[in-house]
Amino acid sequence: MSDGFSLQGRVLSLCQDAERLRAQLTGNERSVDVADALPLRDRVSTDEITPAWACYYFDATLARYCLVGLAGGVVEAGEVERGGFDVLVAGESFGYGSSRETAPFSLKAAGIRLIIAASVEKIFLQNCQNLGVYVSTDFGLLPRLLRGERIETSELVRGLDGLAKDVVEAGGLFAYNARRLQGRVPKAPPRAAVRPMTLVEKLIAAHVVGEGGALGVPSVAPGESYFVRADLRFSHDYVTAMADALFRQGFGEDAPVAEPASLVLFRDHLTLLGQALTPRHRELKLYDHALELKRAQERFAERHGVRLFDEVAGPTGPQSYGICHNVVLDELGLPGTVIIGTDSHTCTAGALGALAFGVGSTDMANAFFTRDARLRVPETVKVELLGALPPGVSAKDAMLRLLSTPEARSGAFRARVLEFGGPGLTSLNLDERATLTNMAVEASAFTGIVPFDERARRELSARRGTLLSESPCADADAQYAAVVTLSLSEVEPMVALPGDPRNGVSLRESQREGAVRLDIAYGGSCTGSKATDIDAYAAVLGAGLGAGRRVADGVRLFIQLGSLQIRKYAEERGYLELFERAGATVLEPACGACIGSGPGISTREDEVTVSAVNRNFPGRSGPGRVYLASPWVVAESALSGYLAAPSAAALAQGGRQ
Repeated sequence: MSDGFSLQGRVLSLCQDAERLRAQLTGNERSVDVADALPLRDRVSTDEITPAWACYYFDATLARYCLVGLAGGVVEAGEVERGGFDVLVAGESFGYGSSRETAPFSLKAAGIRLIIAASVEKIFLQNCQNLGVYVSTDFGLLPRLLRGERIETSELVRGLDGLAKDVVEAGGLFAYNARRLQGRVPKAPPRAAVRPMTLVEKLIAAHVVGEGGALGVPSVAPGESYFVRADLRFSHDYVTAMADALFRQGFGEDAPVAEPASLVLFRDHLTLLGQALTPRHRELKLYDHALELKRAQERFAERHGVRLFDEVAGPTGPQSYGICHNVVLDELGLPGTVIIGTDSHTCTAGALGALAFGVGSTDMANAFFTRDARLRVPETVKVELLGALPPGVSAKDAMLRLLSTPEARSGAFRARVLEFGGPGLTSLNLDERATLTNMAVEASAFTGIVPFDERARRELSARRGTLLSESPCADADAQYAAVVTLSLSEVEPMVALPGDPRNGVSLRESQREGAVRLDIAYGGSCTGSKATDIDAYAAVLGAGLGAGRRVADGVRLFIQLGSLQIRKYAEERGYLELFERAGATVLEPACGACIGSGPGISTREDEVTVSAVNRNFPGRSGPGRVYLASPWVVAESALSGYLAAPSAAALAQGGRQ
C-alpha cells in the first residue's frame, strides 16, 4: 500500500435522503459536504453492499453490483463504478451482517480506497484490512481531503494496534503474511503475568501460535492480537471458489493445504436454487454460476484431498448432506477447540464451549496454508440467564428480546464475546443454546459461547455415540466488560419487524394495529431447522390437525430439515407425514431462502413472510417484508394466516423439549 492517501476522485456519502444520494450517483453533485448529507445511513448490511445473488461472482464483475442492494433500490448497477468515487462515507455499523468478503471486494473493485464511517462491523473491518482498503471513523479527515491534503498512513492506522496495524501498513494480509512466513515479523511475546481469564481468553491463550509454531501462552488480555491455530476450518459452496482463487494467488498454484483432515467443505448454500429461480436469477444466469461454484469447490477438494460434504442421493433426488452449522454442531465440532468458517454464523458452534467465529475469504485462504487465523483478544460480556422459558417460548424469542435491549442498540456488544451462563442455562438444551450463540453476531458481537457443562456433555455424547469430556470454564474472578441479566421466565413470544433483527417487539405489541396477514411461513435455516425446532413445528401442526386445522388458505408453509441426521430424527417420529398432512412443504437440508436461493423467498414487494431465520435485511429473502419469529410462532401463524402465538393445545402437545 502506498504511503498515505489523497483524494483522486469523488466522495460518496450514503445519506438517507434518496434524492441527494441519487444526485451524487448521477454526477450532479461532485462531493457532498457531510453536514449536508446528514443523516447518514446506519447499519448498511453486507446484503445491501452485495446482494446474495451478486455473490455468485468473485472477480471484478462485483464492481458492477456494488451497493445495488441498498434499501430503497436507490443504486443501479454500475453507478458506483462509473461515478469515480474513491471515498465512501456512512453512519453506524457499516458492513453489518454476513462475513462475505464480496462486499469490501466490490467496493474496492468499484474504486473505493477509503471508507469513513461512524463505526464499522468487526468482520467487515478485518476483511477491508486484509484487502488493503483503508477504514477510519475520523470524519475530520473529509474536509482535509476535499481541500487537497494528503493523509499520512500513520493517521489512517490511528487507533489500531498489534496485527491490525501491521497488516494495514503492509498493504493487506497476503503482503503481511509473506513477511511472516519469511520470519521477518516478530512473534508476539507471551505475557509475563498470569491473570484470571474468561472462557474465550483461555481458549485463545491455549491456541496462540508462538515461536517455531509452538502453541500456547500463559495468559492473554483484551486488546492484544495474535495468530491462533484453528482445530477445525470449514468453507461452503458460496465462498470456496473465491477463497481458492485468493489462496493460489497468494501462495502459488502448487501450494498445499496444511493438514487437510482438519478442513471440511460443504455444498449447502445453493443446492435448492434450481427450485426457485426468479427472473433476476435467469437474467444473470445465476444457476450456471452456481454450478460453476460447485465445480470449483469439487476441484479444490479433489486437488487437496479435503473432505466435501456434497450432495447425496435423497428420496426425491440429490440433496445436501446438511447445513454447515448444523453438521458442525451435531457431528464435527469439539469443546475447547478453535473453529473458523467462511460464514458469520460459525459462532453457532460456540454452544459446544468452542471458540467459533466467522472469517472472510482472504483469512480462510491464509488459513488453508497455515491453519492460523488472526484475532484481537475481545472483551467479554457475561449474559446471566435466570429462570426458565415458559412453554411455547424459545431461545429465538430470548435472542430477539436481547437484541432489542438498549445495550444492544447502543453497541455495547459490538466486537465483544457474549458468554451465556447463569442458573437459567441448565434449562436450555444444546439446540437452544446453539440458537443463542448463532444469533450473537446479530448483536454485532464477535462470537457467542456457552460453557460446556454436564447437560451439554450428555446430549452431545448421545448424538455422537461417544463419551466427550467437559471443556474449560472461566475463572471465578475473570474480568468482564459488562454483565447483562436476562430473565428467561419473563420472555414472551417475540417478532422482529421487517428490516433488522434488532427490531424486536413482543408479538402482542406487533398486533396493536391489527392482525399482520401472511403469504409465506418459513421454518428453516441454521437457526430454525435443528431437532428441537422440528419438535416445535410438529407440536403446533399436530395440535392443529387434532382440531381439524391445516395451513391457512393463501399461505405457503415451508419446513426445512437441517441435516440428514435431523431428517432421520424427523422420520423416526413420523413428523414428515404429519407435516404433509398439515399442508406444509418439506425442504431437504440446505440454506435456501435464508439467502434468497431456494423455495420460500418472496417475489413481490407486497408479500409478507414470517420466518425462523436469523436475518431479515432488506432484499435478503426476496423483495417482500420479513418478520422474524420462533419456530412455534412460524407454525401457528401458518395455521392462522396471520402472526399468532402457539395455541394452548400446541403447548399441551409439545411441552418443553
